[in-house]
Amino acid sequence: MYSREEASQIRKAFWTAFGQYMRPIPSADGLKVNWVNYKTGFKGLSFSLNVDKKNAYLGIVLNQKDPDLRSLFYEQLLELKSVLHAQLGEEWIWEETATNAQHQEISQVYTLLPTVSIFRQEDWPSIIAFFKPRLIALDEFWSMGKYHFEPLRML
Repeated sequence: MYSREEASQIRKAFWTAFGQYMRPIPSADGLKVNWVNYKTGFKGLSFSLNVDKKNAYLGIVLNQKDPDLRSLFYEQLLELKSVLHAQLGEEWIWEETATNAQHQEISQVYTLLPTVSIFRQEDWPSIIAFFKPRLIALDEFWSMGKYHFEPLRML
């Protein structure tokens, strides 16, 4: 078992390594991008990456406080479901109502890589191989898909 400080250092080392690995890759629009903290440009809509001691998670998270607004964002995303899945080359899990780690209601579309741990450095190549193509495909999807959400920007 790791102390809190050791666990924090391991997490920091993984995300630093992943960020350095992804740094040379430009966005679909040809711009420099911070892949670990991807900016969608929409408040309450984020791409989330997480790795814990059981699995790796990559998802689109809608965390608007207003449930009606969150529902509108989810509906817009749902309209692009076939486009998203085609870009990703796989189907993801869709949850209109879920709860995040802070016990707040969210909506999410995500995929998991099970049975990997951030605490096993030998799993890191598999985790990176899981994140990299999906995050790049998600960026390619978002490069065009973000315009579908423009009407919601004013709400």
